[in-house]
Amino acid sequence: MARDLVRLSDVAKAAGVSQGTASNVFSRPDLVREEVRERVRETARKLGYAGPDPRGRLLRAGKSNAIGVATAEPLSYFFDDPFARELMRGISEACDERAAGLALVSARNDERLAWNIQSALVDGFVLLCIENGEKLVELTRERQLPFVALALGKPDESISAIGVDDYAGAQMAARHLGELGHRRFGILALEFDDLTEGPVDDARIAGATYSTSRDRANGYFEELALYGVTRQSIPIYETRSSAESVSRGLDHILGQSTPTAILCMSDRVAMFAIEELARRGLSVPGDISIVGFDGVPEAATFAPPLTTIAQPIAEIGRRAVKAILEGDGAVHREVLPLELVVRQSAARAG
Repeated sequence: MARDLVRLSDVAKAAGVSQGTASNVFSRPDLVREEVRERVRETARKLGYAGPDPRGRLLRAGKSNAIGVATAEPLSYFFDDPFARELMRGISEACDERAAGLALVSARNDERLAWNIQSALVDGFVLLCIENGEKLVELTRERQLPFVALALGKPDESISAIGVDDYAGAQMAARHLGELGHRRFGILALEFDDLTEGPVDDARIAGATYSTSRDRANGYFEELALYGVTRQSIPIYETRSSAESVSRGLDHILGQSTPTAILCMSDRVAMFAIEELARRGLSVPGDISIVGFDGVPEAATFAPPLTTIAQPIAEIGRRAVKAILEGDGAVHREVLPLELVVRQSAARAG
């Protein structure tokens, strides 16, 4: 008998027990006498039967008691990016509290991503819409499972989402630097779409795929205008959140102006910028003040500790899990508060 065609009924017959007894050996072993359990398991080993397919059991039960966290980023994003790590901490804690499982779903290829979404044994999805967010939403809707979108590029009131007010957060960052007397600025931005890097003009901001970057840019501009700083005086560079692209961004900003402060759209970008400025012999905040955005744990222990706009990253993850596992199927939308955390990377303008 081919090993991949062995069924539970074959094991039961060979072991001389009923199919119900054989099933209990694998699913409810406490109901079967020890000698019978051993006989059935030994027979299964000889025939090459590994046990019932858990997918069938989960489908029959109608629940898997697991959450899928899906992104179009590579799987390494969950481990390399400080924002993603903190978010996963909150998601994991919420799953632990409910004795629920957790599956990471990712693929760079659209076709493979579709398969991964369709085949995941989960009760719902948390969508990290950092890249290709609309595709993630479309694929997840096809599963007809509950989902919550985080960092969705384009606002969509018809889907559940948890996030922060990026515009207001950017205003807080710019206001802090304005009150410190800074009037010469640069901006190191996150991606405005999936494809490009480089200097950014007004048309590019207005046509951005990602509302997060657009709202943060416009929040900076709106607040700085109150201090007499014009949009045209602020060089802005779209990075890819890597050390190399941040270095190119600093080349552009420092080549266009002599800023006393740089606004960074993420803590990761801010920390790359501080390291690169140090390599160039420029100190933070002695020569240039830096303010980040996110509030990742690493920001507090960086040198210098990073002034930032902190969002409750782990809490966002916890609430997303709760909305999926305890929700009633209705659209669930939340905007959580932000906080200016003042540390040592920003000082009064000289």
